[in-house]
Amino acid sequence: MLNPSATSRAEKTLHATTIEFAELLADIKKRSEEFEQQKYIPADIISRFKKIGVYRALVPKRYGGDEISPAEFCQLIETLSTADGSAGWVASFGMNPFYLGGLPPSSLDELYRHGPDIVFAGGIFPPQKAKTQDGGYRVSGRWSFASGCSGAELIGVGILTDDGSDRPLPRIAVLPAGEFTIDPVWNTVGLSGTGSHDVVLNNAFVPQEWTFIRGGELNLEGPLYRYPVLSLATQVLSVVALGIARAALSEIYAIAERQSSVTGAPCLADRQFAQMEIAHCEADLRSARCWFYDAIDDVWQAILRGDEPGEERINAMRLSSTHITRVSASVTTRALKLAGMPGISMRSPLQRYARDSMVITQHAFMGELTYINAGNMFFGHSPQPGYL
Repeated sequence: MLNPSATSRAEKTLHATTIEFAELLADIKKRSEEFEQQKYIPADIISRFKKIGVYRALVPKRYGGDEISPAEFCQLIETLSTADGSAGWVASFGMNPFYLGGLPPSSLDELYRHGPDIVFAGGIFPPQKAKTQDGGYRVSGRWSFASGCSGAELIGVGILTDDGSDRPLPRIAVLPAGEFTIDPVWNTVGLSGTGSHDVVLNNAFVPQEWTFIRGGELNLEGPLYRYPVLSLATQVLSVVALGIARAALSEIYAIAERQSSVTGAPCLADRQFAQMEIAHCEADLRSARCWFYDAIDDVWQAILRGDEPGEERINAMRLSSTHITRVSASVTTRALKLAGMPGISMRSPLQRYARDSMVITQHAFMGELTYINAGNMFFGHSPQPGYL
C-alpha cells in the first residue's frame, strides 16, 4: 500500500485528477521492465510528467509555474517512485529551477517564454576546460551520469573557464540537447531506466549569458528560492529510495494476501518472525521519514518567517537525507529476504527494488562523507566545502 498522506499531498500539487494520477502510476509500474531494458524513460512518460506538472512545480509563478513547497515536491517524487525508481529519479530533475535560476534574468525570460515545462538534464562531472571567446566559451568534452538526457530539451555541463572566475565552484554551460551526442554507456545493476549516459560535445560555442555558477545565487525572487540548493538536490534523490522502500513493503503485503499453504505450514503473514520483521521495517521507515520531513519543514518555516535557515538546520537536512536513503535501502533488502523464494525471481519487482535502492546509496550526496561532516558540526567544527 502507498503512504496515504504522501499520495494525497502529491495529488494536491498536480494538474491531473486522482484517477489520471492513479492511471499514470499503474502504467509506470507495469512498464518498469521496459524502462530497465531500454535504459531510459520514454518520451510518452516524460510528456505525461509535463502534463501533471512535474516540470512546472518549482518554476516561479511569474513564469507560469506553480512554485510549490520543497516538501510538496519531495512527496510528489516519493509517490512516483513507488511505481518505479528510475521514473522517480528522472522526474526529480523537475527541481531544475534551482539550477537554471542562476542564469541571468534575460536568459530566464527567454527560457520560459513558451511556458514553464522545461525538461533539463545535467552532466556536471568531470568539469571540462573551456576557452573564453567573444562573450562566451568554446566547449568540448565528455560528461558522465547525465540522468534523463534522452528525454531532455536542455542539457547543462560543467566547465572550468581559463579566466578562473568560476573556481572553486564549477560553471554550468546550458545548451539545447540537440547539440550533444549521447553515448549510451549506462550499464549498471540498478536504476538502469534513468539513462544516465555520457553526453559529448564537440567545439560548441556557449554565450556567457547561458552559463551559471552551480551553487551560486539564484536570480529568482520569493521564499522558495532561499531554500538551500544542495539540500534540495539531495532530498529529491533520497525520496526515490523512500518510495522504493514503500513499494517493497507493499509487495510483501501483496504476497501475503495471495499466498496459500501447500504443506500446511503457516503462511507468511502468520509467521512470527515475519510479523516482527515487518513491524521493525515499518517502524524504521516511518520514523526516518518523519525526521526527514520534519527537517525540511523546520527550514521552510524559518524561511517563511524571514529568517536564515542556519547551519544547524541545514546539517539536519543533509544528515536526515542520507539517513532515509540508508534506512530505505535496508528496508528494501529486508523485504526481499522476507519474501523468500518468490522474491528471487526476475519476475518479482523485489529484486529490482533492491538493486535500485542499492545504487542510490552509492550517490556522492549520500556517502560516508555526510556522517563525517555532520559529526564535525555536532562537535562544533566546520564541515568540508560544498556540504552546506
